[in-house]
Amino acid sequence: MLRLSSTALALVLGLQAMPAAAKTGPENWEYLQPDREQVIASLNVVELLKRHHYNKPPLDDARSQKIYDGYLKTLDPARSYFTAADIAEFDQWRNKFDDLLKSGDLEPGFLMYKRQLVRVQERLDYAIELLQDTSKLDFSVEESLLVERENAPWAKDRAELDDLWRKRVKDEVLRLKLAGKEPKAIEELLSKRYKSQLKRLDQTSGEDVFQTYINAFAQTYDPHTNYLSPDNAENFDINMSLSLEGIGAVLQSDNEHVKVVRLVPAGPAEKSKQIVPADKIIGVAQGDKDMVDVIGWRLDEVVKLIRGPKGSKVRLEVIPASNAPSDQTSKVVSIIREAVKLEEQAAQKSVLKLNHDGRDYKLGVIKVPAFYLDFKAFRAGDPNYKSTTRDVKRLLTELKKDKVDGVVLDLRDNGGGSLQEATELTGLFIDQGPTVLVRNSDGRVDVLADEEPGVFYTGPLAVLVDRLSASASEIFAGAMQDYHRGLILGGQTFGKGTVQTIQELNHGELKLTLAKFYRVSGQSTQHQGVLPDIAYPDIVDTTEIGESALPEAMPWDSIRPAIKPASDPFKPFLAELKARHEARTAENPDFVFTRERLALAQELMQQTSISLNEQTRRSQRADIEARQLALENAKRKAKGEELLKEIKEEDEDSLPVEPEKTKPEDDAYLSESGRILLDYLGMDTQVAKH
Repeated sequence: MLRLSSTALALVLGLQAMPAAAKTGPENWEYLQPDREQVIASLNVVELLKRHHYNKPPLDDARSQKIYDGYLKTLDPARSYFTAADIAEFDQWRNKFDDLLKSGDLEPGFLMYKRQLVRVQERLDYAIELLQDTSKLDFSVEESLLVERENAPWAKDRAELDDLWRKRVKDEVLRLKLAGKEPKAIEELLSKRYKSQLKRLDQTSGEDVFQTYINAFAQTYDPHTNYLSPDNAENFDINMSLSLEGIGAVLQSDNEHVKVVRLVPAGPAEKSKQIVPADKIIGVAQGDKDMVDVIGWRLDEVVKLIRGPKGSKVRLEVIPASNAPSDQTSKVVSIIREAVKLEEQAAQKSVLKLNHDGRDYKLGVIKVPAFYLDFKAFRAGDPNYKSTTRDVKRLLTELKKDKVDGVVLDLRDNGGGSLQEATELTGLFIDQGPTVLVRNSDGRVDVLADEEPGVFYTGPLAVLVDRLSASASEIFAGAMQDYHRGLILGGQTFGKGTVQTIQELNHGELKLTLAKFYRVSGQSTQHQGVLPDIAYPDIVDTTEIGESALPEAMPWDSIRPAIKPASDPFKPFLAELKARHEARTAENPDFVFTRERLALAQELMQQTSISLNEQTRRSQRADIEARQLALENAKRKAKGEELLKEIKEEDEDSLPVEPEKTKPEDDAYLSESGRILLDYLGMDTQVAKH
C-alpha cells in the first residue's frame, strides 16, 4: 500500500475519531457521515493518482470542475431530481473539490448525496401518489416527454419537477398499457417498483456515498480508473474486466440503466441468442421469483443480483438495443448460469469452399474466440496445456495438409485475454521481431517481442475483426497490419489500449491506469482501435459501444516506431480490392440488411422526445414494427427464404435450444473475406507474371 506523505499523514492524524452516529431514520439522512478510514483512503487515492496514473494530470480547479460535473451526472443523470436552487447551492464547490480532496474533507460530497436522497424520496412519494388512480391520466392530450435530458435545464422549482414526473409516470403507464396490461395491474406493478426504490433508499450506507463520490473523482482521469469498496474488492473485481460470473456478459453503467457491452464467447448469454450488445437490463429475477426492477441501481448492485450458483436460473428483463426511445418495450430472457469452459472458447477450424472467377477454392477459417492460456496446467509443467497459440498452430498444420489456398483468422467478438498469447500468436506469422510496445507513466517503453526464428505459416492471410474485437485482439491485428502480413477486414475495433493495476488501500482498492499499448508502428490502439484495410457495415452503433463511447477516454497518440517501414504488398491493390468488394456487396442481402438495420436504429435514436398521446404512440410503434419487418423480409426474399408475417420476440421464460450448425459459406462476412483474399491472390499473381 502506498504510504502517505508527511503532510497528508499529519492531516489524518490531526482528525478526531468520528463516533458512529446512531441512525435516527431517513429524515435528511444525517446519519450518513464520512468516517476516519474513508478520509485516509481518499488521501491515499489522491496521492496514488498524483504519483502513478499514466497521465499524471494536476489536481487543480479544472479537474475540480470535471469532478463536480461528473458527480452531478452520477447523482442526477436525467436532471429529474435537483432544482435550480440546489444547483446554485452546490456551485460554491465547483472549483473547490481539488482543495477539499487534498485536505481530506469529504463533507460536501456527502452533503450533495444526502440532498439527492431527499429529492429522490420526494419524487418517489409523488409518483406513488399519482399511481393511486391512473384513470385520471388523459392519453388523448397531445403532449410530449423529453427523454434526452442530459443537457436539459434544471427545474426552476418543485412545481416544474411535479410536471416532469407527471409526464414520466404517464409514459410508464402508457408503455404498460400498450403492452396489454390492465389498469389495476399497471398501478400495482409501478407502485411496487417505486416502493421498492424507496426501501432501497433507506438502506443507503456511508460506504455507498463514499464509493460514488470517490469514483466521480477517479473517473475524471480515465474510465478504467476506479475505486472499489472493501465489499466489492473482497467479492469480485467488477470494474477490472466487467465480466460476470454466471451469464458471461460485459456490462457498464449507462445513466439510469445497465448496458450490455459485449458477450463472452461460449458464455450462457451468448448461447441464449436473446441478448446483444447495447441492450439495457432493467430487471433481474432469481428463478421463478418476482422480477426486481433495477433502473437507477449502481452497476455493482445489479451484478450481485445477476451472479449466482452454477446451474441456477436467472431471468433478465431487457430493452432491446433495436428499440427506439418511443418504444421501450421489454422482453424477459431466461439464462442458466454456468462457468464458461475453456474448451468451449478454444480455437476451431472449418473449410470455406468458394467458386471465385470460375474456379473452386478452399480457404481455411480459424475462429479464435479469446486469447486463452491454461495457467494452472502451464505452471504445473503439463506438456499438453491449452493455449490459443498451441491450438492455432495445430489447426494451421491440419489446414496445410488440406492444401487450403489461404487462411482467414476470425477475431470477431474476441474481447482479448492473455497478452503473452497475443505475442506468441503473432510469432506464428512473422519472423523474429517486436510485437507490441508498452509505455509506462514514467515514459519508459518496454518492447515485447517474438524471439522464435522463422515463420510457421507463410501463406495468404486475412484477419476478420469487428467493434467487439478488443485488447489482445487489437494487438495481434495491429501487428499483422504493421508487418503487412495480412489484410485486415471488417469493422473498427474496440479501442481498449490501456493497462491497469490494482493498488490496495487501507480501505478498499484502487484500480488505476499506469501504462498504454502501442503497435510496432508506434500507433496506440487506444480510443481509435485498429482500422480495417477494407471496412464492412457496423453490426453495432460505434457511438454506443467501444472505448470512444466512454466518458474521459484517453486519446489516441503515437510514439517512436519499433520497426522500420517496409514495402506494403497490399497498397497497390487496395483501391481495386475495395471497388470489387463494394460492387459485390451492394446487393448482398446480408450486407444490405446490416447497413439498413443500423441506419434505422440510428435514425430512431435521434428522437429526443416521445409523445404521450396513445394514438400517436400506437401509430409510431406500428410504423417501426412495419419497417423492421420490411427489412427482415427483404433479406429473406433475396435469399429465397420464407417471409414473416410479424416480428416475434422469444416467448417469456423460453430457454434456448442448441443452435443448428451452420456452414461457413452461410456467413456473409466470412465468405466476403474469403473473396477479398482470393481477389488479392489473383491480382498479385497477374502482377508477378508480368
